[in-house]
Amino acid sequence: MRRAAVALLLALAAAAAHAQFLSVGENAAILYDAPSRAAKPLYVVSRQYPLEVIVNLEAWVKVRDHAGALTWVERKSLVEQRTVVVTAPSAEARIRPEDGAPVAFVAAQNVVLELLGTMPGGWLRVRHADGANGYLHSSSVWGA
Repeated sequence: MRRAAVALLLALAAAAAHAQFLSVGENAAILYDAPSRAAKPLYVVSRQYPLEVIVNLEAWVKVRDHAGALTWVERKSLVEQRTVVVTAPSAEARIRPEDGAPVAFVAAQNVVLELLGTMPGGWLRVRHADGANGYLHSSSVWGA
């Protein structure tokens, strides 16, 4: 029993380490409680919002949002572009991936940023919708 529990925990940790994220495409997307347009619509999420893929069916994807809610979305609403959403009250993006580097821009909570790359030490290279680029800690966002 204990070995099975340890194996399950290791499998979950490995899956979390390789989480797949997609973003909402050009239009907002409706999130449903089941994989069907006849299901109950629960939320609408905006363009570029990141979602974690949990189950990938042909036309539908079960996803998790930054609050942990599990819902379904039509596959055609998602794109491969990687984005992150700021979960901290604000996030300071720096011009270099260093704590003491000058601030490039500040993003408020719930702002979506394009993910350009990951760096050592938990830094992410991101781009704001206004075109500003910078580096911020992964602990201040969700979706990386």
